Amino acid sequence: MMKKSLALVLASLTTAGLLAASGAALAQDAAAGAKKVDMCLGCHNIPGYHASFPEIYHVPKIAGQNAKYIVAALGEYKKGDRKHPSMRAIAATLSDLDMADVAAYYEQLGKGEPAPAAPPAPPAGVAKLLAQANCASCHGANFSKPIDPSYPKLAGQYADYLDAALKAYQTDGNPHIGRNNAIMMGMARPFTHPEIKAIAAYVSSLPGEIKTVQLPEFR
Repeated sequence: MMKKSLALVLASLTTAGLLAASGAALAQDAAAGAKKVDMCLGCHNIPGYHASFPEIYHVPKIAGQNAKYIVAALGEYKKGDRKHPSMRAIAATLSDLDMADVAAYYEQLGKGEPAPAAPPAPPAGVAKLLAQANCASCHGANFSKPIDPSYPKLAGQYADYLDAALKAYQTDGNPHIGRNNAIMMGMARPFTHPEIKAIAAYVSSLPGEIKTVQLPEFR
């Protein structure tokens, strides 16, 4: 009986130890993510790097971006709700834990001062477009403090990337291009391409928290 009790105690201690170790590993997810970003570094950690599909534009800044948003975006690429062959292929290789680790890594990378609460006012024409789309209701009045971290920070993002992303929400029936998100599709579709370009230019001009961080191996 004593041997059985001792075995149960040892088993409990071992289980507790494993759970504690697992919890510690998850708590260090940003460090774990640093070991899982090899497929990301060649595009997202080179300042000024451009994508060429479906048009030429800057690869988006993701250092300092909300981790929850990065996870959501990767999940959409994996499911095909965001149609981009390269990103879908990369996301397909990632588990849910991998996505969380990668997202945590980029959220803390190059973290600096918060964006100002009151950004420069937009031109009157752009202000009208932003009000029509009600952008601030999700992305925040300064476009860097969204109402939920599953929404992206936009202030300071590359204008040509924002332009391409918004046009993707207007695209239907293309197996390789487009984004399927009811809220963003409803927001983007009423606008002309020149209007989208004007919105993107203003949001890109704002001081923000996201950036492209060049790593020592790329210098």
